[in-house]
Amino acid sequence: MTIPTQVSLHGFIATAPELSFTGTGAARFYARVGVEQFRKETDGTFTKLEPTFADLVMFNKTAERAYSRLRVGDQFVASGYVHQYERDKDNRTVEQFVARRIGHDCARTRYSVDRSPTHQPDPPADQMAVTDSPAPAVGL
Repeated sequence: MTIPTQVSLHGFIATAPELSFTGTGAARFYARVGVEQFRKETDGTFTKLEPTFADLVMFNKTAERAYSRLRVGDQFVASGYVHQYERDKDNRTVEQFVARRIGHDCARTRYSVDRSPTHQPDPPADQMAVTDSPAPAVGL
């Protein structure tokens, strides 16, 4: 068996996340993210360097959830892939990290977990109520 893996990125949210929508109506999350850099010295210590920055994007429900949960300064771990494209306005090649999954970095973030179901399964067909009358109007 081969373990399925993806590229990962860990860092911090550097700019306020933005939520927009594509021409087809899909949600799109965007933020600049920073990745801390360190140099190992000959004496075994580490010197903190300036962070590097990159674009992070997500789409659809993942984008909407991330937008509601991530703020500037949050430490995260994401998996996905690097997408390169040529920008039309200046013909420059640009890289962005497209996250398929993202969450707060539990090694650097204190948080509590809500384990209640995010989706209630539909009841079995033999337990569903069927009515012939329309639903009553509410708040009219």
